[in-house]
Amino acid sequence: MPTPSSPSYALLPGAPGSPVLLHVPHSARGIPQDVRRGIVLDDGALERELDHITDAHTAELAERAAALAAVRPWRFVNRLSRLVVDPERFPDEREEMAAVGMGAVYTRTTHRAELRPAAGDPEPLLDRYFRPYARAMTEAVADRLAAAGRAVVIDVHSYPTKPLPYELHGDGPRPPVCLGTDPFHAPPELTEAARKAFAVCGETGLDSPFAGTYVPLQFYGTDARVGALMVEIRRDTYMTEPGGAAGPGLERLAHALAELVDAV
Repeated sequence: MPTPSSPSYALLPGAPGSPVLLHVPHSARGIPQDVRRGIVLDDGALERELDHITDAHTAELAERAAALAAVRPWRFVNRLSRLVVDPERFPDEREEMAAVGMGAVYTRTTHRAELRPAAGDPEPLLDRYFRPYARAMTEAVADRLAAAGRAVVIDVHSYPTKPLPYELHGDGPRPPVCLGTDPFHAPPELTEAARKAFAVCGETGLDSPFAGTYVPLQFYGTDARVGALMVEIRRDTYMTEPGGAAGPGLERLAHALAELVDAV
């Protein structure tokens, strides 16, 4: 886990000319002690919540895929739990997940129990963790644009086999691989490359149960040189749920993700 003076994220270099940035925002379980004191769950309940909310083994998946790729991609990895802050949420009224207490700073758990007091001020956590992360991710994408003339953000996530109570759109299909898209940043050729790469893992679907992509706001909707795709992997395809060990499916997924990296 990062020390108080170290960043809450890691930018891991790839090939100098690679446009690809594997983004892994939800793989970690670390929570600094001062942040832990603001969470009302006891230790056992917190561990159970981390089992449900963490995209377990996705950092390892990205690491394996990077090693397998013909041209090594860059990786941007969150080193803290999303229970500290969720770097992929809007920090304001634009965030639909705020309706269930899961905006940039969560106040509710996956089962809609209290996580931290709703009346608390989120600004200290946003200022300490959310905004520096956003700036660093923006700089990482800008560096890929400068080096390669384009950037492709591949967001690496996982999701549970059965819907959890916090999900707003949990009644739709739950394929082995869900691809989150964006009409501006996810052109058809990017989506098709992902479908082809992940075909060995079973059915791929679009935008269900989770939709959209992550693009730093500086580029969002304005810079077509930035491509983006969210890859959501159903957890029973590679691990024991919730929060258990990885299985042989992880290696198959790593090869598929490496194929996608090389295709784009």
